[in-house]
Amino acid sequence: MVVMGGIVGSGIFVTPAIVASLTTTSAEMIGAWLLGGVVALLGAFVYAALSRQRPFAGGQYVYLREAWHPAVGFLYGWALLVVIQTGGMAVCAMTFARYFRQLTGIGLPEGALAALVMAVLTLVNCLGVAAGARVQSALMVLKIAAIATLVAIGFAGAPSAAFDRPKSGTSFVAALVPVLFSYGGFQTACFVAGEMKDARRDLPRALIAGVLGVVALYAGVAIACLRVLGKAGLEQSAAPAMDVAERVVGPSGAALIGAGVAISSLGFLSQSILTAPRVYYAMAEDGAFFRGVARVHPRTRAPVTAIVLQGAVAIGLALAGTYEVLLRYVVSIDFIFFALTAACLFVFRRRGEPVRMPGHPLTTLLFIAVCAAVVISTFARDPVHSFTGLALTLVGLPVYLLWRRTP
Repeated sequence: MVVMGGIVGSGIFVTPAIVASLTTTSAEMIGAWLLGGVVALLGAFVYAALSRQRPFAGGQYVYLREAWHPAVGFLYGWALLVVIQTGGMAVCAMTFARYFRQLTGIGLPEGALAALVMAVLTLVNCLGVAAGARVQSALMVLKIAAIATLVAIGFAGAPSAAFDRPKSGTSFVAALVPVLFSYGGFQTACFVAGEMKDARRDLPRALIAGVLGVVALYAGVAIACLRVLGKAGLEQSAAPAMDVAERVVGPSGAALIGAGVAISSLGFLSQSILTAPRVYYAMAEDGAFFRGVARVHPRTRAPVTAIVLQGAVAIGLALAGTYEVLLRYVVSIDFIFFALTAACLFVFRRRGEPVRMPGHPLTTLLFIAVCAAVVISTFARDPVHSFTGLALTLVGLPVYLLWRRTP
């Protein structure tokens, strides 16, 4: 559940329209989702292999620190805290607040409602992994039910009579960017490896099974939206999931899917709060961050200070209400770290450590090549935001050097 919760957010309810607008035909669009699933599965293989070698709290931070340099691990944790994780949490909470207000008519401002729900989930996760995981599992079940309902509605409705009209100016590689971004998040399950009973056995299985489950869900949603709206209609839709439900079931169906979007956002938010603080905890344990962040609750063993710190930053972003654009800054940064993490397998192998991964090294090289293509495509299509994201990440380097020199 933690793996699937880290991947499935609110994006799947809107991303199909973006992918449709960036592809030439319906077959190409479905191909993008299936190929993205294959790439995500390769990524799951990479992280499964790494989690067997180093089943410790912090996950990706630990892999980068031990393979390359502590500074590289710190930069990843820095980007995670300043923009990637907290920015994603803020936007996700805002999405929940927007749909919740529409469904209930509550007058509380979106930013305040988003801050409130993040504060509540932060408190729940301070009670420990068991409490957070129970909430996450419950929300994940509801989230999958909402997505399955959308797929069922899409396949039950009358198919669109519109024909494909191939167009120019599209880019399959560009279409893969939002697809792969939608599939991202499986790596966050590795953050809590240190708190699992048998991470070497259970985490690799969970990663692969979770990614396969999400591939099935995402492909179903894409086909359902395409079937009911047609490619041209899907391209023009601002909220394709709600449009599908409204066309097949009526306004009540749209309200049902709106509730599904809210639940999905809440589930993703809960997973983010549960896992990422283990990275900040690991950084503090290394002496590369505030020592207090390594403090754990004596009974639950939860890194309470790290959880509260992350929650405070995310709440600040939500109240500011201007950080949606920051997510575009970090798409390329995410995939730079994906590639660096996959390359850790070669570093560890050169040191004499065995690598248990299907098809290695070819599958690992293929995953790195796809990550490089995504980074190049993102910088080419949106250089301003991409270079801004790179600058925000590199700001962490002098911070790291200053921290290491401080007694």
